[in-house]
Amino acid sequence: MKQNLKKELENIAKEALQASRALAVLSTGAKNAVLKDMAAALLNKRVVILKANKKDIAGSGGKGRAFIDRLTLNHARIKQMADSLLDIVKLKDPVGRVLRAWKLSNGLRINKVSSPIGVVAIIYESRPNVTSDCIGLCFKSGNSVILRGGSESLNSNIAIYNVLNAVMLKHGLPCGAINLIEVSDRKAVDILLKFNNYIDVVIPRGGEELINKVVSSSRIPVIKHYKGICHVYVDEWADLNMAEKICFNAKLQRPGVCNAMESMLVHRDAADRFLPGMLKKFKDAGVQIRGCPTTVRIAKWAKAATEKDYRTEYLDLILSVKVVQDLDAAIAHINDYGSHHSDSIVTEDRENAKRFLRRVDSACVYVNASTRFTDGNQFGMGAEIGISTDKLHARGPMGLQELTTYKYMIFGSGQIRE
Repeated sequence: MKQNLKKELENIAKEALQASRALAVLSTGAKNAVLKDMAAALLNKRVVILKANKKDIAGSGGKGRAFIDRLTLNHARIKQMADSLLDIVKLKDPVGRVLRAWKLSNGLRINKVSSPIGVVAIIYESRPNVTSDCIGLCFKSGNSVILRGGSESLNSNIAIYNVLNAVMLKHGLPCGAINLIEVSDRKAVDILLKFNNYIDVVIPRGGEELINKVVSSSRIPVIKHYKGICHVYVDEWADLNMAEKICFNAKLQRPGVCNAMESMLVHRDAADRFLPGMLKKFKDAGVQIRGCPTTVRIAKWAKAATEKDYRTEYLDLILSVKVVQDLDAAIAHINDYGSHHSDSIVTEDRENAKRFLRRVDSACVYVNASTRFTDGNQFGMGAEIGISTDKLHARGPMGLQELTTYKYMIFGSGQIRE
């Protein structure tokens, strides 16, 4: 282990802890002024950011189409990053809200009040827009943040961080408020995960290998943003025109992201009416189909699905398809093979919709809508830290509210316990 690297990272963590105490009491007006300047700075420095991003793309030879899409920035995406910061400005400050208040018989008044978590470490891969989103959300919620992006997007992340950190310093905020680990040495993550005296929570965003590594190595509590094996189930009572539009959108609107449909389930009584047209539309769009025997019978060009196919997050133009006996079989399949991320039913039957909503154990469960809406921005949360597939503290898109905890404030008038 490199002692100088350990010392460097420990200094960053210590400064983040000190900065978090100043951010926790920062006024809403002060935070919003900084965020507005950050948004403007991203647009003003977009040429610098795009130049850095081109270096990352040039060094990503051999990577797949979905990977390159996640890595790539352009003028429109930088504007989206800026707009996300401005959306965060419009949101209510989550810090200092009285969540509950009550008075005891002895006269003590107790308030349960939202407060920042403290120091948040975020470990992520490939998507450089995560850098600005996480900085904006952590800052507005009164937390300091330590970011460790993937080596594949290092140039982009550094450029974005430098732009936003300059704004922070211009406003006189402590230098440890936002931090980026700029070394590509993988040991940096192992070292960081041992700093439980300074860091309050770790949030990994990326592939299964990254998340498993963080969970197994961390001394710090982890909120997992796991893979997205998302399903759309076409019920026997579905409006098939609606189902076709939803399934096509869920798979193809942006196939390389975690809320894209990876598996399509179809009720056996709808299969012969729905699958021929739907599968042809997928084929024309370049989607490879891995299907059950009924699917392969209907579409001779489809490949037979294996057990592994139904447990795979493709993040590409590949889709597993299965014809199921009924709603109960669909629910059982989703709960067994899914990743508890986002799943949807297309149906006109209200009771079937209710059963699906109650029994599917996922963070986001839809009726008659695409899974692609599982996104903090789409949910009106401004932006998101990610999409948690955990159940404790945060589940689903993590925005400002999920970046707070709470404390009890107790007001007395001289009471003592007998």
